[in-house]
Order: sequence, then structure tokens, then C-alpha cells
Amino acid sequence: MKRNSIAIVGAAETTDLGRIPNMSQVQLHADAALNAIEDAGLKISDIDGVATAGHNAVEIAHYLGIIPSWLDGTSVGGCSFMLHVNHAAAAIHAGLCKTVLITHGESGKSQQGRFGRPIFPSLFQQQFERPFGATIPPTMFPIPVLRYMKDYNLKEDQLAMVSVVQREWAGRNPRSTFKDPITTADVLNSKMICYPFRLLMCCLVTDGGGALILTKAERAKDHPQKPVYIRGFGESGETPLISQMDDFTSSAAFRTSGKNAFKAAGINHNDVDHLMIYDAFAHLPIYGLEDLGFVKPGEAGNFIADGNTRPGGSLPVNTNGGGLSYMHSGMYGMYALQEGVRQMRGIAPAQINGANISVVHGVGGMFGAAGTVVMSNNDQD
Repeated sequence: MKRNSIAIVGAAETTDLGRIPNMSQVQLHADAALNAIEDAGLKISDIDGVATAGHNAVEIAHYLGIIPSWLDGTSVGGCSFMLHVNHAAAAIHAGLCKTVLITHGESGKSQQGRFGRPIFPSLFQQQFERPFGATIPPTMFPIPVLRYMKDYNLKEDQLAMVSVVQREWAGRNPRSTFKDPITTADVLNSKMICYPFRLLMCCLVTDGGGALILTKAERAKDHPQKPVYIRGFGESGETPLISQMDDFTSSAAFRTSGKNAFKAAGINHNDVDHLMIYDAFAHLPIYGLEDLGFVKPGEAGNFIADGNTRPGGSLPVNTNGGGLSYMHSGMYGMYALQEGVRQMRGIAPAQINGANISVVHGVGGMFGAAGTVVMSNNDQD
């Protein structure tokens, strides 16, 4: 597929974010979808492709009154929406549909109309991990992190700095759940959840959603907003069992997804002006920076602690405040994509001056899957 041949022409989050007790999960999907459709200057009848995760794609299409020519219900956790961008671009290119709506809605805080799990149950997890107490993210993610800390001498205060930097970005975003500055001492003195994770190293639990609309780049001029072009993408998966990662200090899915996205986009690391790395827990930006190749193994802790990813740093990362301070309804990938779009449109609250290329990287499950999308604000190769 030719680079920049597919564009995001509509993007929006739900009208409210945070705690939304008056809306069910399907209503959150619809709110985000209608906002994105309006943003694109379209009508519901213009949509002929629908993709979503954590909810039946047919039900979402039915609720919105859409009879789609193409559907994608891929649900592999929080990075599902990155995969949807990939799949939607391929479907549009193949002529299976013309205009795709990707939706997300999740009542993570209020639990209104929410059912089931956002990813398919893993038989292997039921058999081989849950009986031993590895049941939820705070008890599963420490398994690789403790090995990383031992092998690379990562200190707790370096891990805490991830949360501190995210809060600095969040303070610039009026829609962030938390905006007040925090220190490493605040993080390390917060409640212990499961070592090494303390409360301020763990993601928020909120309500909300978002939606994207994709179509051919040649049609972008028909829409009112500045188009954001899909320059490249990658996806991968390793294992549903965190205990069976080949290397606890690195994600094979991250490496494969990132490598393929950079190759497809024809870029190197120096070309990247803006980076979003899924941060459900404080360690994920550390793994992401290394597995995507921005720094060498074992160097990300110092890279963040030295201020490189904070406002004014050499590599702006998670400029919306991330899942640690902006919002996290359970499947965060859509919100990372939304910030990438805002940065490429030039309208982000913490806008990076002169940003031309944004890389948005997500994780699904406990390092089980990964998706990487490279965006550009111009259609030149």
C-alpha cells in the first residue's frame, strides 16, 4: 500500500471524560462516533465500514443505524484500535469499503451497561497462571518488571519519574483527570499496590471513549478538518501468558510491530517529532522506548529521568498526560491515537511546534499484542 494514501478525516472523544454515570457503554460508543462523524462533516449514512473492540461490532453498527460493507471486531486488548487503523486502511485500499468508523466506548468507572471482558478469555491463562495468583494486571505486570529491574539496575525512583513526567504533560491539558504536579517522593509514598507498583504508577479507571474516521487521502479535501495521513503501521503478538515471554526485559510483539511500522513508513528515529506509548503502568514507556529502538536496552530509565521525554525535552512522549494522568477507561489505545491526531492537526493542548511525524504505539493484554501507527500531517513520501 502506498504511504499516506489513507487519511484520518474525523477524530473525537466522548463529550465528557472521567466519570459518566448517566451513559451506558454503548451510548459512549455512539457519543464518540457521532462527535467524530460531525468532525468529519459526514452523515451516518456515509459510513460503510465499522470496527470496534471490547464490544460486538455488529451491535455498534446496529445501534448507529449502519449496514456496513466491512466489519472488524478484532479485540486483543488496549492496542486493538491501532490494529483497526491497519485493517481499515487495508480494507479501503482493497475497495471493500470507502469510509470506516472505528469506535471505542467503555464505562470503566461507572460500570454502566458494561459486560464481559475487553479481550477474549485465554484458556492458557485459566490453566497455567490464574491458579497461582496472576489474575489481574497489577499482579501480572510485576513479573517481567522485577526481572528488568534486576538485570538493568532500574531504581524505583526512575520508575516513579515516568509518573512525574506524565503529570507534567497532564497539567497542560484541560481535559486531564489529574493536573496537579507530583514529585518522585509523592509517587514512592503512595499506596503500595503490588511491588514495585505503587498507586501513582498505576493507570486511572475512568469512563469515556473515542472514534476515528478513515478514507482515501484523495477524498480528504472533501472534509473540513486537516487530514492526518497514515504513513505506516505494524502489528504483532507474542503470548497471552506473561509468564511465557521469551525475554522478560523486552517484548517481542513491541519489537516486531515497531520495526514493521518504521519500515513501512520509511522513517528512522530521528524523523519522529512526537511519540505516544501506551502507559497503563509506569514501566511501559521504558519498554516502549527500548523495543522501538529509541534507546538501547537498559537505558530508558535514565533517558526519562534526565528529562528527555518531558515538556521541552528532546523526544516529547505521551503529551496528553497518558493513562497515568489523562484518562484510562480500560483500553487506552484510542486515546493515544486521538492525541497523535491532535498533534498532527496542530491543535493539541500541549502542541509540539513543527511536529510532522507522530508514532503511536500500543500494548494489548500483558505484553500479549502490540500495534504501531505512524502518522504524518502531509501527504509527501
